[in-house]
Parts: sequence; structure tokens; C-alpha cells
Amino acid sequence: MNNSENFNRLHQQESPLLVANVWSAQSAKVMEKLNLQAVATSSSAVAATLGYADGEGMSFEEYFFVIKRIKASTNLPVSVDLETGYGKSVKEIVANIKRLHEIGVVGINIEDSILENGLREIADAETFAEKLREISLALNAQRVDMFINVRCDAYLLGLPEARKEGIRRIKLYELHGIHGVFLPCITDIEDIKASVKSTKLPLNVMCMPDLPDFETLKSAGVKRISMGGFLNNSIYNEMEKKMQQVLSSGNFSSLFK
Repeated sequence: MNNSENFNRLHQQESPLLVANVWSAQSAKVMEKLNLQAVATSSSAVAATLGYADGEGMSFEEYFFVIKRIKASTNLPVSVDLETGYGKSVKEIVANIKRLHEIGVVGINIEDSILENGLREIADAETFAEKLREISLALNAQRVDMFINVRCDAYLLGLPEARKEGIRRIKLYELHGIHGVFLPCITDIEDIKASVKSTKLPLNVMCMPDLPDFETLKSAGVKRISMGGFLNNSIYNEMEKKMQQVLSSGNFSSLFK
């Protein structure tokens, strides 16, 4: 069984696969210490670490360096948030995925919305599905085995009739060689159940304040749970609070509590 097949198997187990989203080798090592089963990069967290805004502001070369260090630091399966692919053409996107495969990355996320000038908009479903088809065919031709998790942003963008539109897109995308579907910002349990029932592919949801607990998600048929950039955000908020304590107290005692 190769690494990609093993990663695929983790999406078929009874309990959902909890994927820890990391942004550095150090954060990946923490997750391995805690015995998580897999890690994935958070592109927004890596971008913030490098001083960029989310939305492919960093170059793929900069991102690749961080990914390479994460992969070298852990024995856990590593998936990569590839946003829209870090390329203007399918050829460029496939070349990026092939490079990731060569260093042992087992999965990617690719999303059906585009962020430009701070505004995120949903892509045309049929055009995006064709992009998926071309990517899948090219990877197969080059014998690049990669778990493709497609992020559909119907809920993230608050589209009208998000359940209906999300299911429509899932049914279209799953025809084109993908392996999983991801609906960030879905939280309503009935929406989640309907989405699970609409596809044979494993459904991925993301942490949100009102996301049901893990056991409820398991009962609903969810197969993957991810964290996005929220862990990174929380940690840096705590860092700010710690530094405020140092400044107000005039000593470092708060760092050792």
C-alpha cells in the first residue's frame, strides 16, 4: 500500500479523520507528538507566517520551501492546501502537484472560488469541473497518485440556497477523478446529513464555533474534520496576551506559568 492509498484509507475509517492544519515544521511536530493521524497545511497560516495576505499572495516557491520542511519533520501523511493551484494553467498546476508528490505529499485541497483584490467569488461550476477533469487526466497520465480534496465554497460565501448549490456542485465535481469533497463553514446538521447522502465520496467539514461535536459528526457520516487557520489565529492571539502581561508586569514570570 503506497502513501496515497494509506491516506485514502484514513477517510474510510469509522471515526472521522481529524486533520491538524499546520504552518511550520514545529507545529507539525506538535501534532505528531499528540498522535494525530495526518496533517495538512493551512495556506492562510503559512501566508501570515511569511507576511502575506491569504489568496496566493506568496509564491509557490516560498510555499514549497515550507511544505518541504514540514514533510521532512514528520512521519505523518501530509496534505497541502493548494488554494486554486498556484498556476494560471492546468499545466502549471499539474507541475506543482507533481513536485509535491515527489517530496512525499499525499493529498491536496483545491477550491472552487477565487480571491482577487480581497474579494472572493465562486467560480463557474462547469468551468471548474472541466479544470478538475484536465488535472485528473494529466496526473493519471504521469502516474502521479494524489488524493484530491475539492473545496466547495457555497457555505463559506453564503450563497443563496447553499445546500442545493453545494450538492449540485459536489455531484458535478465527483465525476472528474476526485477523491473527497470539502464544505467549509457548513454547520447545520441537516445540511451536513444531506451533503453526506448526496455523494459516495468522503465529506470534509471545518471547525467553526457552532460546528457539532465530533461524535455527532461521526453519526452524520462525516469522514474528515479540519481546522483551517483557526488554530494558528488562536495561538497568536494568546501570544499577544502573554506579551501584554510581560509589558504590564515589567517581568517575564507570566511566560513560565
